[in-house]
Amino acid sequence: MRKSNRSSSLRVRLMLGAAVTVLLFILALFPALRQVFTTALEESIEQRLAADASALISAAQIIDGQLHMPAKLPDEEFDLLPARQLGFIYNDQGVLLWRSRNLSNVVINYKPKYDGYGHDFLRTKGVDGREFFVYDVEVDLLRGQRAAFSIVTMQPVSDYKTMYDSLRRQLYIWLGFALLLLLGFLWLGLGWGIRSLRSLSAELDDVEEGRRDSLSDDHPRELLRLTRSLNRLLESERQQSERYRHSLDDLAHSLKTPLAVLQGVGEVLSTQADNAEQARTLQGQVNRMSQQISYQLQRASLRKSGLLRYQVKLKPLLGSLLEALDKVYRDKQVKVTQAFAAELRVPVEQGALLELMGNILENAYRLCLGKVRISARLSKTDCELIIEDDGPGVPTHQRDRILKRGERLDTQYPGQGIGTAVVKDIIDSYNGQLFVEESELGGAQFRILFPLN
Repeated sequence: MRKSNRSSSLRVRLMLGAAVTVLLFILALFPALRQVFTTALEESIEQRLAADASALISAAQIIDGQLHMPAKLPDEEFDLLPARQLGFIYNDQGVLLWRSRNLSNVVINYKPKYDGYGHDFLRTKGVDGREFFVYDVEVDLLRGQRAAFSIVTMQPVSDYKTMYDSLRRQLYIWLGFALLLLLGFLWLGLGWGIRSLRSLSAELDDVEEGRRDSLSDDHPRELLRLTRSLNRLLESERQQSERYRHSLDDLAHSLKTPLAVLQGVGEVLSTQADNAEQARTLQGQVNRMSQQISYQLQRASLRKSGLLRYQVKLKPLLGSLLEALDKVYRDKQVKVTQAFAAELRVPVEQGALLELMGNILENAYRLCLGKVRISARLSKTDCELIIEDDGPGVPTHQRDRILKRGERLDTQYPGQGIGTAVVKDIIDSYNGQLFVEESELGGAQFRILFPLN
């Protein structure tokens, strides 16, 4: 059975592995990118607050050792400014000296350290739970005069939350798009990478179906050792099969002459009244030897190949076979019904299929009353052949017996009973199954299943 499940595809397996790897990489990359984005955003906020602190320092004056701030800051004089400066000024003891009017209702849990480290950038919360970015810079000189102040500027975190959420969503979207784009490129790349394997598979199909004798060298160097080994194996099997066939021909030829001599001796003895009984015995044994030799030769020569997969059209083969049987049994005027697709192919070597169908159909013609039906179908797993007739049929308790070599139920016709045994051997060599059943026509039904793998 040729598997059709996509999970068995090498390309799909590689793609799944690559997809998992890329997904894990993206998942690991996302926190890093988010951290980079957050750091860049906070740096821009720090720069903004540092600029606000510089504006407060520029506006501050020291008069008689006391801090004086203008009545209105620049942002309070122009209502069109999109943001307001939020700030505090503390002395070196942490005492609040001034606050911007925008913070008149804000109480925060922050006290400047004035520890000589220059400036701090951090977050703090107000008593109402609102969170603020805080920039704290220490001032030792103001307009050339000694001064010890902490200039603190602030910005609500909520002012940046919308922008942060929007950019984070954009990050999700772009990473998702990058993931899909990367997976698409991986799929195309894997398809290009395994194209050589598909080419090799197509050549193997051609070899199995007899359209070519060997595999080409038009493959990547990683596959050349495999293709050349397969070519050597194909050639070895081909040569072995040829030697085997020649040996069988030689054996048949060497036995033909002695059997002909014995047959002639039997005919001479049969003319003598005293030797008539011995002559009949001799002729019977010679005929049996001839039948047995034919059977063994057929059994050996119809051996299935280990590498080649055959696909034989059933209709043309049956055409020639039925034409010959119609001539042999022309007095019966057998009506044959065929029920299968014209293009149906059977996964059996042509000689083996001809021998198999010949034996079963000859029995059907011989035993039928006038009707024979041949059916066939293909499924995903097997090929089914059914041959039926309207003859006497086969009793249930005798069905296993007729498949044994030398066993015959009809003794009124000549023969050694090896036809169905040959059929059984052929079916077994292809890992098939044979069922002897009762036909709807009233006679016997031979049902054969050949696996497609």
